[in-house]
Amino acid sequence: MTPLEIAKDLVELTQTNKKGVEALHEAEVELAEAEKALDQCEASEFLKAEGSVAERQAVAKLAAAEARFQRDLGKAKVNRIRTKMRTIESELMALATASKILQAEMKL
Repeated sequence: MTPLEIAKDLVELTQTNKKGVEALHEAEVELAEAEKALDQCEASEFLKAEGSVAERQAVAKLAAAEARFQRDLGKAKVNRIRTKMRTIESELMALATASKILQAEMKL
């Protein structure tokens, strides 16, 4: 790799990482909204249901299955973004190391 290629890759990865920060924020907001919807759905269904506490809990849990699924998808999205950001950070460190090695070689 040439110094110019390393610099170009560093800029691209830094920009991608910045986009990741915003994407992570948006995903966390979506997750919070999904958790709120799940809580509201379960509570509402529990209050509407009849029977023993266990029966009401089961009805509420069944009724909230879609909201729970959406919440789980939100968690998966947040985790995927975090993983991608860690990968980018690792790539940045590798490029920084390559840059230092190249600088040392150029001094020789």
